[in-house]
Amino acid sequence: MNQQTLQTLGIADSADPVAAVHATVAQLNQVILGKEQQIKLAMACLLSKGHLLIEDLPGMGKTTLAHAIAHSLGLTYNRIQFTSDLLPADIIGVSVFDRNNSNFNFHRGPIFAQLVLADEVNRATPKAQSALLEAMEEQQVTADGHTFPLSSPFFVIATQNPTFQIGTYPLPESQLDRFLMRLELGYPDAAHERQLLSGRDRRDLVSTLPVTLTPAQLLSLQIKIPQVHVSPALLDYVQAIIHYTRHCNKFVAGLSPRAGLALLHAAQAWALMHGHVGVLPEDVQAVLGAVIGHRLMPAEDAALNKPAEIGTHVLQAVAVP
Repeated sequence: MNQQTLQTLGIADSADPVAAVHATVAQLNQVILGKEQQIKLAMACLLSKGHLLIEDLPGMGKTTLAHAIAHSLGLTYNRIQFTSDLLPADIIGVSVFDRNNSNFNFHRGPIFAQLVLADEVNRATPKAQSALLEAMEEQQVTADGHTFPLSSPFFVIATQNPTFQIGTYPLPESQLDRFLMRLELGYPDAAHERQLLSGRDRRDLVSTLPVTLTPAQLLSLQIKIPQVHVSPALLDYVQAIIHYTRHCNKFVAGLSPRAGLALLHAAQAWALMHGHVGVLPEDVQAVLGAVIGHRLMPAEDAALNKPAEIGTHVLQAVAVP
């Protein structure tokens, strides 16, 4: 969406939307304690027009983070609880026959929101999970032969439990590749857990959060991300990372072209958030693990057991040009 389109919608550009991003990060840090790096990555994912997958044990704050982002950005918000009996129509919507005019009317499902929380997405069957594919890739859904555009901005935050837990279905590779980033929140440190135990319930705090980054500011920033300068040397570095994953024999398959674009866009968003004139190798390194960890399946003899280890291994193996 370009600036002319924004003006057509009556949306004015913000004087300093980057400052609003910093204010949003600071506010989210008051809700999800001690996880500033993960919060910054989540914001970079949103600025890159990507979708976010958060995998962790129950009770780690995954759902609370999604609620807090929706409130802080003033986005329309729907939560979908994924269960084993969920159907695609429960997500997209369903056509209902109207006896008065003898027509079918489409009743929109919860996917029609600016921010959609797909809670415990891997507890639904692959058939239900597949209902998200078109929405996440094309920002539209198709039902009964008709195509319906989704809101702009449109952002999916999906949470999933570790696959060793009972009642989970692994996400197929095509679904995983739709998520620009995958994050883990993990346990808080002792100081932040003490603050959590002795303070206000974070879920009650979410409802009182003011809007710190408006949808207008968000759209203006999403326009600026592709304009962040990328030097030929930086592209050499990104290509070296992609080439390594395809030819090192550590992974079943290397990064796809879409994954390479995701890495570059995420690095551009990180650079913009941190006031860099152009993308630096440090920007690529900051987002690398979150972008590639869920896309690469280690080979049986690779001794890489966790997604976090994948990012670390690639950073150590590929030198900066």
